[in-house]
Amino acid sequence: MDEEQKHVRPSWDEYFMGIADTVAQRATCDRGRSGCVIVRDKQILVTGYVGSPMGLPHCDEVGHLFKQVTHEDGRVTNHCMRTVHAEQNAICQAARRGISLDKAILFCRMTPCRTCAMLIINCGIVRVVCEMKYHAGAESEEMFKIAGVELNYMSEEIMKYKNQ
Repeated sequence: MDEEQKHVRPSWDEYFMGIADTVAQRATCDRGRSGCVIVRDKQILVTGYVGSPMGLPHCDEVGHLFKQVTHEDGRVTNHCMRTVHAEQNAICQAARRGISLDKAILFCRMTPCRTCAMLIINCGIVRVVCEMKYHAGAESEEMFKIAGVELNYMSEEIMKYKNQ
């Protein structure tokens, strides 16, 4: 087998991020189409993707439910309020199945939002690995730092999506 054909195994982070990207294909909101995988000891505990609460209509079916947020610095950002974030859905799956997330690692597409960061901290998750940065992720980054949650990025690029 020559060098061009040699198989290179992905690192564990690359492996689980690839699975998070596959999970994201089930997402029902085109603003990020996020997926999440939570693991411990290199074993998958739960997955989640962005979508509406069970039984409610999805963005892909009825459109987005936008709200504008004005930040302290005057920036205005748009947020779709119809959906539950991938990280939240994964945490809900763990709760429904009685799975502890203490000492786990979370893999997701971009820096978790402030609410997701708070949930991640309180679940006892010790490390978060993101594919890219979220344009409004500075507050979450600071909370993780203070709480001692390790935060790693596979790319320093900021995730771009519609109506950002």
